[in-house]
Amino acid sequence: MMDKRETIMFDNTGKKEKMTIKEILQEVYDALDEKGYNAIDQIVGYILSGDPSYITSHKNARNIVRQVDRDDLTEEIVKAYLGK
Repeated sequence: MMDKRETIMFDNTGKKEKMTIKEILQEVYDALDEKGYNAIDQIVGYILSGDPSYITSHKNARNIVRQVDRDDLTEEIVKAYLGK
């Protein structure tokens, strides 16, 4: 059984790949930054509103981030901030 902190993604060949929430956030951050957005503001906007248009479709970031529940994203961020 898969830990709820991981999500299964499929690469371009259809191969399964497990990603942690941290890896997902990093990929989304990198895609937003590469496109010139303020990545932190965009991610926070997405988490607060649920509006996927805050996340670029560049590098499939929008689809990747939508694989994880926003509550789980928030929980992981708070835990990391508090060192838990």
